[in-house]
Amino acid sequence: MARLPTVTDVGHAAGVSRQTVSNVLNSPELVKPATREKVEAAIASLNYRPHASARRLRTRKSSTLGIRLDPMSNGISGSVLDRFLHALTEQADARGLRVMLFTATDPEDEIRQISRLRDGADVDGFVLTSTFYEDPRTEWLIENDVPFVTFGRPWGIDDLNDPLHLWVDVDGWSGVHDATNHLLESGATHVSYLGWPSHSGTGDDRRRGWRDAMTERSGLAANTIDRLNLEAEDGVTEGSSALRDLLDAGIQIDAVVCASDTLALGAMLATRAGVPVVGYDNTPVADAIGLSSVEQPLTEVAAGALDLLLGPEGREIVGWSEQSTEPRHRLYRPRLVVREPTAISLTRSDTSR
Repeated sequence: MARLPTVTDVGHAAGVSRQTVSNVLNSPELVKPATREKVEAAIASLNYRPHASARRLRTRKSSTLGIRLDPMSNGISGSVLDRFLHALTEQADARGLRVMLFTATDPEDEIRQISRLRDGADVDGFVLTSTFYEDPRTEWLIENDVPFVTFGRPWGIDDLNDPLHLWVDVDGWSGVHDATNHLLESGATHVSYLGWPSHSGTGDDRRRGWRDAMTERSGLAANTIDRLNLEAEDGVTEGSSALRDLLDAGIQIDAVVCASDTLALGAMLATRAGVPVVGYDNTPVADAIGLSSVEQPLTEVAAGALDLLLGPEGREIVGWSEQSTEPRHRLYRPRLVVREPTAISLTRSDTSR
């Protein structure tokens, strides 16, 4: 087995002392730029990685991020947070950080778990997911000066500029707005929206994208647009039932845009052949059945979360700093993936015969 390169090896390759290499790794501001560049080139050529355990002993930091492992979800789109966690773990490892998973039964229990991990010096900072209105977790973290970043905006607060709340998110408004415009440009006029019940920050944001596009381009009256707005819990059966009720009421529908791929599958089961449906999350199921869907850039989101949490130096978990002039948030635009439906029949029988 090949021997791993050491600090001494890097020093020999760069023609500097072991201490200079250590300074480049831990206090780069002490090293002249030309020397720092030589050491960094040697590190890259040798593929040297600092010994994580030694660094943790030296800095008295765990170099560990904590993130709650969400409960299992039956929805097709439940894999989204799993994909984010995978991307976060991969990128944290590349930066010499570890990710610790923990479970909690509810937000209050999550706060208790965060407090326990922080008090035990097991974790330096946290990544929170699934933010919501009046989220008690972020308030507690801010009050207790615990570094954190959320995947999701601080709904109901100053969701763009709150300097104490670092966050990354995907612009659901633009994703659904683009999807609705695509359907309108394809010839549809009566585009229905199938989303979650109100008072969901993420869901309301996506619904606004649909409504704004319909108001701008459909030519329909406001009351007609209102009739095309559907709410259902995130389940295939629930989505299918909501859309069937609308169709049975004689409401014209040319196309459907949905808040998730789970609801989109329900819509495909309820609509007649030829009615286009667009989902959200671009899950493997969407790919398998030829469902057009909005894809979230989860790799970029994970990288953005780490960038914010690690600060301008990008070397340890620091969270927000009064001295930092960098933006405290990152908002990423999703992209619409357009597909042709497969030959699999997912539509209900045509009862007009």
